[in-house]
Amino acid sequence: MTRTATQPLHIGPHAVWPPVVLAPMAGITNAPFRTLCREFSGDRGLFVSEMITTRALVERNEKTMQLVHFDASEKPRSIQLYGVDPVTVGKAVRMIADEDLADHIDLNFGCPVPKVTRKGGGSALPYKRPLLRAILHEAVGNAGGLPVTMKMRKGIDDDHLTCLDAGRIAVEEGITAIALHGRTAAQHYGGTADWDAIARLKETVPEIPVLGNGDIWSADDAVRMMRRTGCDGVVVGRGCLGRPWLFADLVAALAGEGEAGYARPTLREVAEVMVRHARLLGEWLGDEGRGVIDFRKHVAWYTKGFSVGSGLRRRLAVAGSLDELRGLLDELDLSQEWPQGADGPRGRTHSRNKVVLPDGWLDDPYAYGTGVGADAELATSGG
Repeated sequence: MTRTATQPLHIGPHAVWPPVVLAPMAGITNAPFRTLCREFSGDRGLFVSEMITTRALVERNEKTMQLVHFDASEKPRSIQLYGVDPVTVGKAVRMIADEDLADHIDLNFGCPVPKVTRKGGGSALPYKRPLLRAILHEAVGNAGGLPVTMKMRKGIDDDHLTCLDAGRIAVEEGITAIALHGRTAAQHYGGTADWDAIARLKETVPEIPVLGNGDIWSADDAVRMMRRTGCDGVVVGRGCLGRPWLFADLVAALAGEGEAGYARPTLREVAEVMVRHARLLGEWLGDEGRGVIDFRKHVAWYTKGFSVGSGLRRRLAVAGSLDELRGLLDELDLSQEWPQGADGPRGRTHSRNKVVLPDGWLDDPYAYGTGVGADAELATSGG
């Protein structure tokens, strides 16, 4: 067991143990999924909201205001913000602080999807060092003492790496902690995460906690990452898709219990979690049918590795009610034990040949956000 694994992660006044963070994922890390992950962890760790767009928050977009609602049991409450305009980011952070909407704010500089990078946002933004500094300055200055962290990638591509410069800027502007996904924007979610980049960032910014992200498919992966990189904690994203009990494994691994403490649910136990997940979504959305429809994307992740059959899997993925979902699950051999094939990559695994960027974005890294216009701020949240 490593020294870092036994110590809490300090995010401002919040001591987080185990040093594990649920990564913000659009359409996934809503209140129902956070509830499941927190329950399996014993309410230990840090569980971040879906991405919230600063413009949508300031304008009090209806969908966005639902996304920033936390259950009373969520402590600390953690919001991730996306923005490209320093003034708007500052207003959004001030709103969170003044209205007591959260206890911790994370800034998104890691999203690689084209609709974000083509506007100069997400993983494209740290290339413009002055713009990054201005956003961080406004965020920290308006936070009213709330801790502000950031999540980023290595850079745009292997020829335009930004994470070390961004890390130093973050320290200088008062950012509390940094999470690094060990991929470039060009890699998207393909290839292998570069854990050595996480180690280099930790060496570059020893003053603040560094969290590692990328290719954590099991609790053992988290332990290996911390040992190899010296990072202070881990951020878990795609590895927990259809596996909220991964957080129970992480608690066990980082407490030194090893595999003896890992959750290995039968298909019957997985089915019970699936139904509860769908029910929680329905309660959250105020409509059972909408909850089951929203749950459909989770079916393949929950059933990965089990003997389900393609026909029944397709029927599960179009269920329209809780009764229908339960009935279909009852058709399975629910006595199946946890399969060896259930671990490993899940979710998106592809790369992109080219990152979509504003015209002239790469001409000068020290030009102040040339190419970022008023339309760069998304009008809605959640991805």
